[in-house]
Amino acid sequence: MGIVAGLDSSSESTRIVVCDTDTGAVLKQGYAPHPAPSSGGSPNDVDPQAWLLSLGEAAEGGLLEGVQAIGVSAQQHGLLALDGSGALVRPAQMGNDRRVQSAAADLIETLGGRAAWAQAVGAVPTAAQSVAKLRWMARSEPDAARRVAEVLQPHDWLVWQLLGRPLRRTTDRGTASGTGYWSAATGAWRPDLVELALGHQVRLPEVIGPAQAAGQTPEGLLISAGTGETMAAAFGLGVGVGDAVISLGASGSVFSIHHEALADHTGTILSYADATGMHLPVVHTLNAVRALRGTAELLGTDLEGLSALALKSTPGSYGMVMLPYLEGERTPYLPHTAGTLTGLRRESMKPEHLARAAFEGMLCGLGDALDILRGRGVGVRRVFLLGPAADLQAVRAIAPALLGAQIVVPQPADYAALGAARQAAWALGAAQGTLSPHEPPR
Repeated sequence: MGIVAGLDSSSESTRIVVCDTDTGAVLKQGYAPHPAPSSGGSPNDVDPQAWLLSLGEAAEGGLLEGVQAIGVSAQQHGLLALDGSGALVRPAQMGNDRRVQSAAADLIETLGGRAAWAQAVGAVPTAAQSVAKLRWMARSEPDAARRVAEVLQPHDWLVWQLLGRPLRRTTDRGTASGTGYWSAATGAWRPDLVELALGHQVRLPEVIGPAQAAGQTPEGLLISAGTGETMAAAFGLGVGVGDAVISLGASGSVFSIHHEALADHTGTILSYADATGMHLPVVHTLNAVRALRGTAELLGTDLEGLSALALKSTPGSYGMVMLPYLEGERTPYLPHTAGTLTGLRRESMKPEHLARAAFEGMLCGLGDALDILRGRGVGVRRVFLLGPAADLQAVRAIAPALLGAQIVVPQPADYAALGAARQAAWALGAAQGTLSPHEPPR
């Protein structure tokens, strides 16, 4: 029996699971929130030392005793810009930073449009991506930009810290594919796009394989390649070819596992890599649970109450149709549109029909995203629904017909941390010669 740990550093906390490599059983768990940021400044600017403090707290009480390998999952859409000595030139820049929106638009135009970016790296720049953050830094903080000698993502930085800050810096395909300057189709960095954004070349981490180790800690613990949260969650869920995952947050995302990168000249499909050597095409919608919450507020109830109301209606919501583009929409790309409510008749103007129209509108929007993947040859037999809204009875009742697939609602678990642990087990087994580097542990 081997013992491994999976560490997930999200935007708010650190979660650790310690697992048996033979059975996958969770033996121990740890949790700690990130320390509250100091007041002032942008909420997107973060001191990454907070992640280490949270990690230390989550691992208290001997949680990692007996552990042989650690896998790291971390929040995506982050940029850690380092100088030649490895020190940060500014706080880590995280999330969908609104300050960066104009820089993303500028990059799109500079390279020749959305199709040019989709062809180059499989994704069109957004305010979340590192390439756009680099452009913003070059424009808004030129002194800091000139000092940048290398760039890392959150998971890369955490792995580097756990290893004692060695000369070698590593990342994995999954994390690299979300930067805006690595192509999942070619498996190569695009340093020319970094230079386009920042104005000069920088050092980029070595992209290692899914079963490779990044190194060993000074205490002798093996550290696996690590990956981004989305990729780790897919690995933890055991998602494979024929499966799709729909994440129900305020906005929505649909992704699946595919055997090849999907080039999409419109940029609707984000062509990412997964944590196993396969590909992970993603389609985002801007409106998911926010449409339900807005409708619930309008009707003076909560999500559970809205679900109960919707189940009193019938399929088709008595002719009422909600197009839930409340914040514009990304799929289809209609950034300045608004939502509509049609089919109003005297007999349809009842709370239960409006409630059902909200659920049907949300799920049809996600179905549109799913159909984009299907239209590119992605087979979908099962759909995993994630997020608190997946437990709503109206979602479970309506989704199978509208999404055209078997619906699976997994039990709540720290799937990103579990995926990180599974990767650690893989790297450990490959290093010991007990697992194939080409076949993940079952």
